[in-house]
Amino acid sequence: MADLQHDIHTTTEVGREDCLPDDPFPVESGAAFLERAHALLETYPVADGYSGLSRALGPLPWYDLELGETAVDTDVPRLREGHVGALFWSLQVPEGPRGPRGADGERGDRAGRVVGATLEQLDLVRRVVEMHPEGLRLVRTAGQVIDARNCGRVAVVLGPASAAAVDDSLGILRVLQSLGLRVLSLAGASWAGEEGLTRFGEEVVREMNRLGVLADLSGAPAAALARTLALSKTPVLCTRSAAAAVRPHPANLSDELLARLGEQKGVCMVPLAAEQTGPSVADVADHLDHVRRVAGPECVALSGTYDSGVAHPRDLGDTSCYPHLVAELLRRGWSESELSLLTWGNVQRALRSADFTARATQRRREPTPPHPPTTEP
Repeated sequence: MADLQHDIHTTTEVGREDCLPDDPFPVESGAAFLERAHALLETYPVADGYSGLSRALGPLPWYDLELGETAVDTDVPRLREGHVGALFWSLQVPEGPRGPRGADGERGDRAGRVVGATLEQLDLVRRVVEMHPEGLRLVRTAGQVIDARNCGRVAVVLGPASAAAVDDSLGILRVLQSLGLRVLSLAGASWAGEEGLTRFGEEVVREMNRLGVLADLSGAPAAALARTLALSKTPVLCTRSAAAAVRPHPANLSDELLARLGEQKGVCMVPLAAEQTGPSVADVADHLDHVRRVAGPECVALSGTYDSGVAHPRDLGDTSCYPHLVAELLRRGWSESELSLLTWGNVQRALRSADFTARATQRRREPTPPHPPTTEP
C-alpha cells in the first residue's frame, strides 16, 4: 500500500471551513479530525459505488490518468489523495422508451444499440486500465479487490450496466458476466416495473445470484425493489440512493425501504450528488446519519457519482475529497468501526457474499434458458 500513502496536508482554507461561526470546535480540532480521517482511510480505503469515468473519457482525444487529468473529476493522483481503493465503473448508456417486443423491429434495433454501446464502454474500461497499469487494476472478485489494494492499485469493478444491455436474454447476461460485469441495474427493465417482477424478471434475479452479479435497485420502482429484496439470496446494492426523509428525490429511499434493505443486509450507497443529498458536506453527513439509524451501520456506503454529469456538494468536487467527509463523520461521533464499514467493509461483504453464493449455486443449478417464455407480456 505504499503507493496509497501520502503526507497529510491541511490547508488554511480547510481550517477556516472547519471553524465556521456555528462550529463549536476550534481550528486545531478540525485539523485533528482531518488527520484522523486520513489515518483511518489508509487502513480502510473508500470503495466508491459509482463512477461515470468511462463515459467522460470517451469524447477526449487524449488523457493521462496517472500524471493527472484536469478534464475529469477522477485520476490516479486524486484517487490516492482521497484514499480510494475500489471504483465501480458504470457501463450505463442512455435508453429511449421501450415498446412491445418485435413492434416493427424498433425495440429490437434500440436494444441492439444499447447492447453494442455497453460492450463499447466495457472495451473502453479495459483499454483505460491497460494504459494505466501502475494505478489501476481490473478485478472480478472480492479477493482480487484485496490483492489490488495490497499492490497499491485501485481496483476497478465493472458495473452497474443498464438492464437494457441484456435485451431480455439471460444468454447475454451470462456473456456480460464472463467479460467481468459484477453489477446490473434493474431501473428501466421491462420485467421490473410498478407491479414488481414478472416471472422472467424473477428468473433474471435467480440467474444473477447464480452468476455472482449484484442487483442495483437505485431508480427501480418500489414494488420491484421490494420483490427483489425478498427473492435475492445475495445482498442488493442501491448505488445512487440517499434518504427520502432527509431530502425527497425519485432515487432516494423511504424509511420503509431502508428498513427492508437493512433486514436483507443490502447496501445503500449514498451519492455525493447535490440534487439528491444537498449542497454541503453536512447535508451528505445528514443522509449517512439517517441511513445508519434506519438501515443499520452494516448497510451504508458511499457513491461518488464523479464524472457522471451531476453537480457535487461544496468541498466534495472530486475523488480527492473523501477525507473531508470522513472528518465530518468523526466530528459527529461515528466510531472507527462504523466508518470502516461505511468506506470499505460493507461493499466487500456484498462482493464476498455474491462470490460465495455463485460458487454454491453453480454446483446445484444449471443455467436457465436464455429467453423469457413466449406467453410473458
